[in-house]
Amino acid sequence: MCRHLAHVGPTPVTLASLLTEPEHSLLVQSYAPSDMRGGGTVNADGFGAGWYVSELRGYSTEVRSHTEPVLYRRDDPMWTDASFLDVARGVETTALVAAVRSATVGMPVSTAACAPFRADGLLFSHNGVVRGWPDSMADLAATLPALDLLTLEAATDSALLWALVRARLSAGKDVADAVAGVVADTLAAAPGSRLNLLVGDGGQIVATAVDHALSYRTHPDGAVTVASEPLDPDPSWVPVPDGSLLVARPGGVHDPPSVAVSPL
Repeated sequence: MCRHLAHVGPTPVTLASLLTEPEHSLLVQSYAPSDMRGGGTVNADGFGAGWYVSELRGYSTEVRSHTEPVLYRRDDPMWTDASFLDVARGVETTALVAAVRSATVGMPVSTAACAPFRADGLLFSHNGVVRGWPDSMADLAATLPALDLLTLEAATDSALLWALVRARLSAGKDVADAVAGVVADTLAAAPGSRLNLLVGDGGQIVATAVDHALSYRTHPDGAVTVASEPLDPDPSWVPVPDGSLLVARPGGVHDPPSVAVSPL
């Protein structure tokens, strides 16, 4: 199983303050995770980070917020990439999504298969596994336009889930409804799947907890961090109930994490 994290808030923070510096940072979780639920022992099959640039000043004086996110992905372990560990100390953002990967047996190990995935200003990550892949998802995949299937970033369950979310967004659903719908449909098609999905748009986080661990913490300035595993022993970390959906924006968790996404 993979480990992932998202953050949104009013105050810029460095990538390192969330991904590499905490006592149980995503970096530590890549080689010493505490809750893999039987899905491997380390997250050594790649990693990625996507973040939003809150201000861009080029040759004009225009300031743009929440632009298309910057994406950094590799197909090797985070702890081997000294350049990223160095850059993370100097990059600041108010919103990010990041993940470390443990590939499911039979799925490719490649940069394209690493979360987060990016499209239309959104970042997406999936922590878990779709049972019975790929046969169990054939009918759901058939609901997508052929072009969407032909342009999947990778032949993985995560990439297909992302395409299904985007299809619902294109049909007019908001992010929370799209994510909840994909989770419910996938559980119907592939019972027992682990479906912790995470979507960020620079201004909010939408996350599900389905048969895997997830916690969130609201910081004093109103920022919210959502993570597979708490980054430190601070008692303000709150476990997200299984079978629920969480929506967080600067200021705190605005929708209660008890909103059901499946009839568990």
